[in-house]
Amino acid sequence: MFYSFMYMYMLSLFSLLVIRKHIFLCLLSLEFIVVSLLMMYMYYFLFFLMGFYLMVIMMVFFVCEGVLGLSVLVSMIRCYGNDYLNSMSMW
Repeated sequence: MFYSFMYMYMLSLFSLLVIRKHIFLCLLSLEFIVVSLLMMYMYYFLFFLMGFYLMVIMMVFFVCEGVLGLSVLVSMIRCYGNDYLNSMSMW
């Protein structure tokens, strides 16, 4: 069971490394990483009978990360008109 969560995590990291053209796809890969990490932690906490208050704290941080990513996406679409990373000028 733990190996399936680890496979999900590695697959999501691979998708984040391969798909870097759109910010939306990067955010989707990051959320997949978050879900796989949350499932691994939940499995770990159930196995060792630890408290679940740390899960709630981690979920709050993960939600904040998602909201910040969506706000960057919305501001980029308003400024540039698309979410391509190569349309931004670094100069």
